[in-house]
Amino acid sequence: MRVLFWVGIVALLLGIASLFIPLPHTETHGVKAGDVSIGIQTQEKERISPILSGILIAGGIGMMIAGSRARRS
Repeated sequence: MRVLFWVGIVALLLGIASLFIPLPHTETHGVKAGDVSIGIQTQEKERISPILSGILIAGGIGMMIAGSRARRS
């Protein structure tokens, strides 16, 4: 079950990274009339909830433990 162990490592790293790195979110607002269009793009940086980050971290640790125990058997 090496795959489960490696998926656990990826989930753990994503959980830790989501605590520090904000995700960019871009929206386009505008009006289009015929061939003329007027618009503006807004960009926000949002962080993932710490609860979701904790779930990713705990799930990653759990998968790593399950993957390492299945390999020993």
